[in-house]
Amino acid sequence: MKVSYQWLNEYIDLTGYTGEELAEKMTRGGIEIDSVESLNKGVSGVVVGYVKSREKHPDADKLSVCKIDVGTGEELQIVCGAKNVDAGQKVPVAMIGAKLPGDFAIKRAKLRGVESQGMICSAKELGINDKLLPKEQQEGILVLPESTPVGTPIGEVLGINDEVLELDLTPNRSDCLSMLGVAYEIGALTGREVRVPEPAVNHAADRADSHIAVSISSPEHCSHYSARYIKGVKVGPSPQWLQNRLIAAGIRPISNVVDVTNFVMLEYGQPLHAFDADAITTGRIDVRLAKQGEKIVTLDDQERTLEPHMLVITDGEKPVALAGVMGGANSEVNEKTVNILLESAKFDGGTVRKTSRQLGLRSESSIRFEKEVDPARVIPALNRAAALIAELADGLVAEGIVEAVIAKSEPAVVEVTLDKINGYLGTELSRLEVQTIFDRLHFSYRLSDANDQFAVTVPTRRGDITRDVDLIEEVARLYGYDNIPTTPIHGDVTPGGLTKPQTIRRELRRRLTDAGLHEVITYSFTGPSRTELFPELTGKDLKPVKLAMPMSEDRSVLRTTLIAQLIETATYNRNRKNESSAIFEIGSVFHTEEEQLTRLPKEKQRLAVLLTGNRVDAQWNRKAEPVDFYDAKGVLETVVDVVGLTSKVRYESAQPTNFHPGRTAAVIVDTAHGPETIGYVGQLHPTLQHESDLADTYVVEVELGTLYELADSGIEYKALPRYPAMQRDIAVVLDQAVPAAKLTDVAWAVAGELLESVRVFDVFTGEKLGAGKKSVAVALVYRHADRTLTDEEVTELHGKVVAELEQSFAAELRK
Repeated sequence: MKVSYQWLNEYIDLTGYTGEELAEKMTRGGIEIDSVESLNKGVSGVVVGYVKSREKHPDADKLSVCKIDVGTGEELQIVCGAKNVDAGQKVPVAMIGAKLPGDFAIKRAKLRGVESQGMICSAKELGINDKLLPKEQQEGILVLPESTPVGTPIGEVLGINDEVLELDLTPNRSDCLSMLGVAYEIGALTGREVRVPEPAVNHAADRADSHIAVSISSPEHCSHYSARYIKGVKVGPSPQWLQNRLIAAGIRPISNVVDVTNFVMLEYGQPLHAFDADAITTGRIDVRLAKQGEKIVTLDDQERTLEPHMLVITDGEKPVALAGVMGGANSEVNEKTVNILLESAKFDGGTVRKTSRQLGLRSESSIRFEKEVDPARVIPALNRAAALIAELADGLVAEGIVEAVIAKSEPAVVEVTLDKINGYLGTELSRLEVQTIFDRLHFSYRLSDANDQFAVTVPTRRGDITRDVDLIEEVARLYGYDNIPTTPIHGDVTPGGLTKPQTIRRELRRRLTDAGLHEVITYSFTGPSRTELFPELTGKDLKPVKLAMPMSEDRSVLRTTLIAQLIETATYNRNRKNESSAIFEIGSVFHTEEEQLTRLPKEKQRLAVLLTGNRVDAQWNRKAEPVDFYDAKGVLETVVDVVGLTSKVRYESAQPTNFHPGRTAAVIVDTAHGPETIGYVGQLHPTLQHESDLADTYVVEVELGTLYELADSGIEYKALPRYPAMQRDIAVVLDQAVPAAKLTDVAWAVAGELLESVRVFDVFTGEKLGAGKKSVAVALVYRHADRTLTDEEVTELHGKVVAELEQSFAAELRK
């Protein structure tokens, strides 16, 4: 919002404050001022001149010799090269000694042998943004209105002896999107009175309702629509003062009627729109939602295809404007317009915002409606604009306002006590001090003497104040943040710390990066086809979560597995000649049981690892070593070891979708409720590897929730054994389908406490063993904590283990 200092001074006395001082005071009061810009870029010695005559230069076809009256009694001769200069014009004249922007000094000169005693200026030469001028004044010299007095300093005429404050408003302070709103703010900060315009509308003999009727067919999107009928207008240029006001605010003047609507919008914060009343052939206005596929050509001459959520103003049949956004070309006010229908309304901010963004039409009007306009200014702004159009365009205002009112907005009443104000701010403000602040804010109130409670009636222009803490904030900023005493912080101090899951995640990241893996962070968004790659990891009867407004089809759902994203990352790297990848990610996956989401989806934390390429690259003294299943399993065992669950985790052969059927294992954890599969470790299916352009690739994905719950951070210390151990090795031949882990389980069950450790140290297959057979060699270590075991004890116990293996698995002792 750009605020002209001179214009603002019309509503509140700014005597004693420069633009910079005013900006400082407003910023300290909570309204940040981005900049204070002087409109005078260095212009001096430029006055209004009258072109008495214009003749062609004797030696230059493109130059003119003009005789200029500047009100000094002396006639100046000026050579001008502008095409549009002509006799009878009022123009800005830089006399000898004048200064222009860029420290450009005007001197006496000769042009092609003819003396020139000054310069006739264009808008750009005066430092004015010519893009904000009417189109006919954007080229050549600046031609001033005929009524402009000769000799008047150009700064007074064009209003460039002014400063413009640019406000950086937060969304809650939409009240300051108007000159009156800013005036109320400064009045509260300085204690000075605000002068509100009181327009007097002189009515014609006939009534407005005899020309127009108004209805609202979409009451939930428009609560108030009002209109006035003005006849006999003469559309033309606006007076210079009005153009100056709009240019200072960054708006280009168009015509007197349109400029008035913009002027009042800036003044009151209430957008208005003027229709050519004769284009409303049905004589009625209806506010409704657009029909699917309905079209309108807007004022920028673009055809817009509308959707059913867009609010439109219609003549009862076809749209004539996009409510709160832009008018239609079919009802545009132009030089032929005679009768005006002037609109002022309260449209729903959310509806205007959605329409504006979808169509890419963001206007000064839509910005104000989006932030909700003051419903109490709908009629005052309408009357102000009607009075100005009658004055500046010679219009006759028909008596009465035609309106449809769905709901009236009443001022909010908010209660707050003096004790609560002082308790929040740490101050000792008196009742009188708080009353004075509310008076300066123009907030009426009732005061209860019993407990010093204020019942404050908040004007509708301050829609941001709805709770007692909002009133406390108003008291704080007007009392002055610098005046609020500093208060030592006191209270119970709770030492910070990480939660158990946070601690585990940090340790996992440290261990995995120390092991040479790289952490990646991938998109949580993916394509539907990627969520179908690993259904066992997604979960039975669970579905991906669809995004309401996806950026693309490839990013239209939330991920259900991390592996699919790691595959994309590995493929991306391989395509850039990075053949080997060792990466991991700790992140969330999302699922839902619903086709149409009505509640929050399930979010689960998971760890995923991907290994592809070589574990060790080829060197002069060794060959390359590709990664294999046991590298991936080793990474997983590191994770299990970190959370202290080595004894509770086991692996069983599995064949999940898109995993290698012979090189994959399910990861199973023994919980209090029984065994639970928390993920898989294995090789990707060769088909998927080929589609992803990857070499042999091994992956891990496990659920972290169960690990968080069961993780044991305690460390048990044991004394070093005092008595020797005895080791016995055993090799048995059995079916290949029997997992080696089954053998170790039997050994633990039979040997009991005397068995200290058991490990598989060899697996052999070959023709000599027979079809479908394998040899498994196991080393068993026996020890007693309190004495030395005898050979007889160990031999007997070892024999029991062998016998149980033979009985349970039809194993044969290999000799």
